[in-house]
Amino acid sequence: MGQPANPSESPRALTPLTARMALNLAAPHTWPAAVLPCLVAVAAAANVAAVSLSTSLVLLAICVLMQASVNTLNDYYDYVKGSDSADDNLEPDDNVLACNAVNPAHVKLLAAGFLAAAFVLGAYIVWLSGWVPLVIGVVGAFFVVAYSAGKTPLSYLPVGEFVSGIVMGGLIPLACYYVLTGRLEPLMALWALPTVVGVGLIMMTNNTCDIEKDTEAGRRTLPVRLGRAKTRAVYHGAVLAWIACILLDVAAFFSGGVLVLPFMLLAAYPQVKVLFANPLAPQSRIAAMGQIAAVNITLGAFYAAAIFASTLPLCW
Repeated sequence: MGQPANPSESPRALTPLTARMALNLAAPHTWPAAVLPCLVAVAAAANVAAVSLSTSLVLLAICVLMQASVNTLNDYYDYVKGSDSADDNLEPDDNVLACNAVNPAHVKLLAAGFLAAAFVLGAYIVWLSGWVPLVIGVVGAFFVVAYSAGKTPLSYLPVGEFVSGIVMGGLIPLACYYVLTGRLEPLMALWALPTVVGVGLIMMTNNTCDIEKDTEAGRRTLPVRLGRAKTRAVYHGAVLAWIACILLDVAAFFSGGVLVLPFMLLAAYPQVKVLFANPLAPQSRIAAMGQIAAVNITLGAFYAAAIFASTLPLCW
């Protein structure tokens, strides 16, 4: 198993943390988990108010920076605890610490930098909108740290899918909608259900592929508890529930966008078919993560498009 760099090793023997490594640690392929919830909130806000493009971009930047911090912290703690190694089924770009002699302390500083940048931008949002987004942001930041840090991080428990789904898929839309409209909308909990499920499934994909590695590392994730066969059954059901949530939300609340839904189903069908065929095993991990990201992008983008379309007058 991978071990942390030897503390007595000379700093000159370590590889400098390059900009490319920093980007790889930020893991852009996971950013749909941050971008799409924000996009859905912007679309929903456009139904009731004129949306500020500049404010929307600031909110998007905050979400991406928070996601980058989560990814970097998770890689750091997995490495220093010996959970990650160069022999894992990961591309070198997705396993920076195990495949490069990088000083782990610099990676931890990078994660703190991402989080600090998010809070600097968040200060502007708080000045603009008041204390409500601050409270939501503090709750989100707490879970960012609790997910990876501590004696028993949340990523080691059978709650990772729920925590990541609710924090990224639920709190992000709630906060963004409030900032853009000045309203704390209870219905956002229903409108955000698709993004909650979509984000949670990204985590579930990773954890299912990592069952053997996580078992060896002492993690008690939901897939470890259920086993791969039961997890895949739950996983497939969750994907279908995800699509159903989008159909029901658009039909019930954004009916002007119903015409977008057939195109969404046509675009998503081949992607979902390939995802369902994936065994979610260690050797198929790289493919599975790409597939679930693609499905998130397709469903999330079409869902946001349907909400946006509901704001437009129909012309017959």
